[in-house]
Amino acid sequence: MATNRSRRLRKKLCVDEFQELGFELNLNFKDDLAEEAIDAFLEQFLRDAMTANGLGYVGGDDYGLVCLAKRGSVSEEQRAQVEAWLKGRDELVDITVSPLMDVWYPDSAINTPA
Repeated sequence: MATNRSRRLRKKLCVDEFQELGFELNLNFKDDLAEEAIDAFLEQFLRDAMTANGLGYVGGDDYGLVCLAKRGSVSEEQRAQVEAWLKGRDELVDITVSPLMDVWYPDSAINTPA
């Protein structure tokens, strides 16, 4: 693929200065947790950790990708807020929050601002 792209094309492809960052979540619930409790947790998670921070979540009840609800990148501060919210929950045995990553091209390196 060509490396000399126009600004418009870079924006459409979400590359270079238009790279969008997010992170992955792995959630492990307690074994004895009822389905209703998991559903209630997910509703609170979406309301308090995602929507309240301007984030979107794509995935299931135990694994997903967090990205910004609009075009752009998740900040390290937003990632830390979600991680802190999850660590304060009794329903979970273990969580894994990945470092920030390119949400469109996960194998690509993160661009550092010039």
